[in-house]
Amino acid sequence: MQLPEITSTRFTTETGCQIAVQVPFPQAKALLQAVRRVCPLTYGHYDQVSFQTASGIQRFRSGPGGRNAVTDAVVQVPCVELRFFVPQPPEVLRNVLHAIYDVHPYEEPVILVSPCIRTLHITGSDEDNPNRFWNRTAEDWVPSEHR
Repeated sequence: MQLPEITSTRFTTETGCQIAVQVPFPQAKALLQAVRRVCPLTYGHYDQVSFQTASGIQRFRSGPGGRNAVTDAVVQVPCVELRFFVPQPPEVLRNVLHAIYDVHPYEEPVILVSPCIRTLHITGSDEDNPNRFWNRTAEDWVPSEHR
């Protein structure tokens, strides 16, 4: 898939991959730690940038040939989904995927890798925008360290 080149005076773009991985909640922290050991998950001036959904239900049925016993019915496991951006080059993606496989508790973890473009603001641009949280009264979601 060829991603378009986009130019702007407000942001730059970078190609890479978005990773989405479903994991039981108790293992989510360890999985992110393993990923950060091989990729700092930087996003502009920030690092350790990831997103975690609320708990949902992952469903599957075990078939023949796998490590687990075959199941007649679909089973359910409460899971969260973690998402983050992995930049080029390809060896970074390979290292991240190996880190996920190393710590994930499943034989066949659900890992979706999507090519994508991310935007990165140009430092100093648009800082007087009245919609930026630092230009208005702090809302509840603003971390106390940034008030």
